Amino acid sequence: MINSNTSLFGLFGNPVAHSLSPVMHNRAFKETGYNALYLAFDIVDLSIAVKGIRALNMKGISVTVPYKVAVMEFLDVHDDAAVKVGAVNTIANQNGKLIGYNTDCHGAIKALTAKTTVKDKDVAVIGAGGAARAIGTGIVLAGGKLTIYNRSTVNGERLASDLDSEFRLLSEFGRSECQILINTTPVGMTPNREAIPVKSTALNKEMVVMDIVYNPLKTMLLKAAEERGAETIDGVGMFVNQGALQFELWTGQKAPIDVMRSVVLDALRS
Repeated sequence: MINSNTSLFGLFGNPVAHSLSPVMHNRAFKETGYNALYLAFDIVDLSIAVKGIRALNMKGISVTVPYKVAVMEFLDVHDDAAVKVGAVNTIANQNGKLIGYNTDCHGAIKALTAKTTVKDKDVAVIGAGGAARAIGTGIVLAGGKLTIYNRSTVNGERLASDLDSEFRLLSEFGRSECQILINTTPVGMTPNREAIPVKSTALNKEMVVMDIVYNPLKTMLLKAAEERGAETIDGVGMFVNQGALQFELWTGQKAPIDVMRSVVLDALRS
């Protein structure tokens, strides 16, 4: 029941129509009996939106594309992970103080290491945005040998330099071997389901291929990887793991992670 004591949470991004964060978090609130509501907001002016968190006394915000890096300047404090990553995907409002966190790194590495080891592996990350920064940081900390692939030289080289890793243009992917490939871009996400970030001929059965896109559950990249015999990891694991940590940061309660995963998978299948 929504009443005057209901806490308001939300998602800031653009676009957000595809997101299953409202489905996941509202189900988690219901499961735990936490009196809260989670809504998705298409943000046009980020600075005004962040002021709205304080004005409306919103308790927490998820941040998605394209604001994970830009939002940092509007917050009061950043935790160590957010500083190390250089991007924020979670905001907690603690008595008017806005604290930025990064749960993407935790979510991605947890999903990845459930299927494979990272240490000493050659890892290719596609993209140079906030998600790439978070996942790339996790790869480096886990002992992986990281190469950033991106369409833009400027952004790609900057991220590679920050992470003390290699950079190559995305058009060059396939000219050298990698053992793990991770797509951190929105390429292949609903509604553009037919898009794929690399040529399918660059994939092989020796690879583990992970896509952080979770809608659709099986992107064109993952379909192509399966056809080439590669091990695949869909975006649900990262999405649910990072969301569970968000829930715990906001509420102080243990996240009902199995319920969260189930409701996301049900939504995707329907």
